[in-house]
Amino acid sequence: MVDSRKALDMLDAFASVGVRTFDVTMTDIKGDKIPRSFQPNCGVDQLRRSIGPQLEAAARARENFIIRPRSANATLIQLDDVPADAAARLAGYAFMVLCTSPGNFQAWVAVKDAPADFTRRLRKGTGAAPSASGATRISGSLNFKTKYSPAFPLVEITDATPGRITTADELARAGLVAPAEEAPRRVSNRVSQPGRAGKSRRWPSYALCVQNAPPVHKGERPDISRADFTWCMLAIDWGHSPEDAAARLMLESTKAQENGEAYGPPATVFTSGNGASFSDRRSTSYLCVVLNLRTLRRNYPQRIAMPRFQRTSF
Repeated sequence: MVDSRKALDMLDAFASVGVRTFDVTMTDIKGDKIPRSFQPNCGVDQLRRSIGPQLEAAARARENFIIRPRSANATLIQLDDVPADAAARLAGYAFMVLCTSPGNFQAWVAVKDAPADFTRRLRKGTGAAPSASGATRISGSLNFKTKYSPAFPLVEITDATPGRITTADELARAGLVAPAEEAPRRVSNRVSQPGRAGKSRRWPSYALCVQNAPPVHKGERPDISRADFTWCMLAIDWGHSPEDAAARLMLESTKAQENGEAYGPPATVFTSGNGASFSDRRSTSYLCVVLNLRTLRRNYPQRIAMPRFQRTSF
């Protein structure tokens, strides 16, 4: 049975660290997104009023109720797939810890003025999944996965300290943060191909990028963040500008459409030791794509929020 009280507790925990809106998505038992289920920018009060009926409807349809919090006050870091001992350590610094299935925990940490590359280092230092998406099953809902059938586990909060916002230094002193890494600098030897210039330029096949992407952490579905990264790199290498690549990615990737201005480089993008600069020209170009995605989201929020499924393959 679902529990709307537990869901309200989670909304309150997020609100206590500055979250004012959520993006809501439903997925089926295989982890695929339900068409037309995406609800962007849902206010906390709006969700509080509707959460009960929505949880019941999701349970009847065997759909996962997933929320993505948005905070302007602090950097929210999701530490997913952490074991019980790591979850116990993190409880002293996280504002919320969840049990998503038997033996699997997820901690949420709010960090004030987090430096660049800190999210990756904290995930590495705690042994959490390196490519967590920033979206989570809401507490009080059922975790619908084929491997759990027919006894689907209830997602619930195991520890909460509303309002707790920590610092990067505090987490580092606790031994939870991996050291910064000096990424090797690479020199591109790619030769430009004038024949691809002009209106005849083609776009890479997004479907092939998804097909060849590695699986998500502890799952079988392709990692869409890595597929998007690969597609951006190919598009830029084929002569397209970061601005054009950003606009095109919005047509190709539903994840880019849903995440909007929060969409950023995945864990596979290496940074220098201080996290301030990217290691090569292509990664820098990808950052330009991300920045342009954020501009598109701000200027055309309604247009970007509407999923489109047009695909072009070559």
